[in-house]
Amino acid sequence: MFMMKPLHQTLSLPFIEVCQTSGLQTWCVQSNIVLLTQAFRKKFVIPDFQSFTSHIDELYESAKKLSGGQVADYIPQLAKFSPDLWAVSLCTVDGQRHTVGDTKVPFCLQSCVKPLKYAVAVHDHSTEYVHSFIGMEPSGLRFNKLFLSDDDKPHNPMVNAGAIVCTSLIKVNAVMNFLKKMSGNEYVGFSNATFQSERESGDRNFAIGYYLKEKKCFPEGTDMTSVLDFYFQLCSIEVTCESASVMAATLANGGICPITGERVLNPEAVRNTLSLMHSCGMYDFSGQFAFHVGLPAKSGVAGGILLVVPNVMGIMCWSPPLDKLGNSVRGIQFCTDLVERFNFHNYDNLRHFAKKHDPRREGGDQRVKSVINLLFAAYTGDVSALRRFALSSMDMEQRDYDSRTALHVAAAEGHTEVVRFLLEACKVNPVPRDRWGNTPIEEAVHFGHHDVVTILQKHNEKYSPPAGADNKESAEKSLDSLL
Repeated sequence: MFMMKPLHQTLSLPFIEVCQTSGLQTWCVQSNIVLLTQAFRKKFVIPDFQSFTSHIDELYESAKKLSGGQVADYIPQLAKFSPDLWAVSLCTVDGQRHTVGDTKVPFCLQSCVKPLKYAVAVHDHSTEYVHSFIGMEPSGLRFNKLFLSDDDKPHNPMVNAGAIVCTSLIKVNAVMNFLKKMSGNEYVGFSNATFQSERESGDRNFAIGYYLKEKKCFPEGTDMTSVLDFYFQLCSIEVTCESASVMAATLANGGICPITGERVLNPEAVRNTLSLMHSCGMYDFSGQFAFHVGLPAKSGVAGGILLVVPNVMGIMCWSPPLDKLGNSVRGIQFCTDLVERFNFHNYDNLRHFAKKHDPRREGGDQRVKSVINLLFAAYTGDVSALRRFALSSMDMEQRDYDSRTALHVAAAEGHTEVVRFLLEACKVNPVPRDRWGNTPIEEAVHFGHHDVVTILQKHNEKYSPPAGADNKESAEKSLDSLL
């Protein structure tokens, strides 16, 4: 457990005052020794956090340019938000944090509260008890559809019918306490104006409630109207991106809040919650989101997307404009871009380095070993080893400390088969430059490997660099002078 408050208190003091309170300073270091040791040894889940957050900022700016979507207006309070608001906050399982945008603006959780109250229900009761009232299958229908499964149960806790039944299984006084603990005691509020709007415009949910009552979906003795009031209250709970990212990180961390170190939820509740978020969390977009992003998430009509990267981090994206399925336009774009850049998708290959970044290992021994193995295979002319590396999705254009690639090494050694394999099978750039400005063809000319020069010249004529023609033109001039 990390005792973060003393450290925060110390950091807020003037430097001279901190120096004078040596006893406090010693105590702060002692009580946070595990955290500080991790920091100095770069043993955090994301070792190079500064580099990672620079990527996050780029993705944020890219999504910020989007202008589509409509702010939800069927609840009057939601319609008051500016469509220009856009925020992303993240918190890792070991407490590293980053925020960008309007991250301190409060907004209502709306449907983002559904997985959280389901987790509380399973934590308080059990999986068997909760699912004796609610199913666990995607419905294939709109989230507010008045429809039950063949055994007269709501399909899952992420649709309105299931969320209303789930609300009847939890205690009114316990939920806010749970959410405060999940957020590390950061901002969790309540919007009474939104609650009143929800109740006044909640005819569909009242219809669902009466249908559930008629089908005996609630526990015996349940007051349906009180449950609906509680349901509207839960939808009206306010958070900021910063506090909600800690909630997501608590789910990513197996139910232990990364800020306080306190166990809030049991592992069974977390596992079940993430499973249902993965299959049912994004309304009618759930299947596509699971396919393209491959991470547990839950969206809400206020514009939030609660995203969990299990064992790594929690992220909260918030932007009010929604697409036709009720998901944040900017939030969906950010999540998609995140998985395109990093191998966070559940089924991305973690053993080998593909074109995607892996911030969990980047800068460490694994990447060094990967480069060494690749360049050694090129040096010895081992095409079989190179073929294995390529099939395992290794980046065949990796560079060493001198910015030399496998193609540089193979060209210098005169391994024509290796050069052909890299150019024809792996489609590598034929004109990369090392730290001295040399290309592979210059290496081949220098060491008198004319067969390699011919191969490289042939491929250079066909090559079109993705970032423009400058490199190719300069390489062609170099070729003319060399040959």
